[in-house]
Amino acid sequence: MADDFKHIVRIASTNLDGNKRVEFALMAITGVGKKISTLLTEYVGIDRSIKIGNLSDKEVESLDNAISTMDAWAPSWILNRQKDYYTGKNRHLIGPELELTVREDVNLLRKIRSYRGIRHEKGLPVRGQRTRSNKRHGLAVGVSRKKVKTGK
Repeated sequence: MADDFKHIVRIASTNLDGNKRVEFALMAITGVGKKISTLLTEYVGIDRSIKIGNLSDKEVESLDNAISTMDAWAPSWILNRQKDYYTGKNRHLIGPELELTVREDVNLLRKIRSYRGIRHEKGLPVRGQRTRSNKRHGLAVGVSRKKVKTGK
């Protein structure tokens, strides 16, 4: 077992630390959280409490395949891209594909000049948060005192 240990495991074009437990190591992949990692380990049939470096190549490959085909077997409510704007299908995006899609969505909002797009452009909160006391930029001004003359 000690000879078979891998310090770095590559899944979904991400290097994972082999010393971490499976469920926590999978969370290092962009687009995979705690619930998704638990769902993946149950689907593949791997004990999530063992270290990911102890997995065989076959188990690592089955995890990789499960992540790439997640759209087909996972319930639609857990996927991160429901009713995709262009295809209308439920998808689960992972890694750089997720970051690129989010950037494209924000650029589309800016292009059509929607309220959310304008808020993104100005660097203001998008989802209705207050700006009076939070989300302040620049130098802190505070309250200035009047100078008191002391002299004869």
